[in-house]
Amino acid sequence: MKINYQKKLDEIIENEENHGKKLLIHSCCGPCSSYVLEYLSRYFRIIVFYYNPNIYPAKEIDLRIHEQREVISHIQGKYPVELKIGEYCPEKYYRGIAGHEKEKEGSIRCYKCYQLRMEEAAKMAKEWNCDYYTTTLSISPHKRADWINEIGKEFEKIYGVKHLPSDFKKKGGYQRSVELSKKWQIYRQDYCGCVFSKKEKEEREKEKEEIR
Repeated sequence: MKINYQKKLDEIIENEENHGKKLLIHSCCGPCSSYVLEYLSRYFRIIVFYYNPNIYPAKEIDLRIHEQREVISHIQGKYPVELKIGEYCPEKYYRGIAGHEKEKEGSIRCYKCYQLRMEEAAKMAKEWNCDYYTTTLSISPHKRADWINEIGKEFEKIYGVKHLPSDFKKKGGYQRSVELSKKWQIYRQDYCGCVFSKKEKEEREKEKEEIR
């Protein structure tokens, strides 16, 4: 049976006992985090954890971190939002997805990438004494919320920090993130972040040019 993760999230945030608790949000990028932070800063004290060793090329990481700071500067929630930057170690990403380099976007390669980033988020949530942890990844129409929440529960059991269920594309979340990017003039990347998604994007563009 398909799980309604937004309904599960609603149940948690509607409980006033959870208001003001400490939430670590793994952010895949500033634009995706915009709606999530606008939404959840009404209920939680937030640590934004920017950890994305999959990003390619290296110069892209600084640009995306800058945009993450810009997004946070615009958030005016009830509770504070703090930013912490994880180590940029692309070698760890390539080891994690080894053997799946030729697979397409949305394949097991992406699942392993989610696992890598979410495990680090769960570790840090435990180290920083957070009550919950989650990720912005589910806001993308191209990413499977069932995979993301499955992984979240897996690391909840291992690290002992509750995973906050999410499907942030619901309630118009993705569209709102696009609106906020335009409003705040935030750089919105046109590929997920890894070298493989960049190549796929370039191949699609090349095919369109050939058709023309």
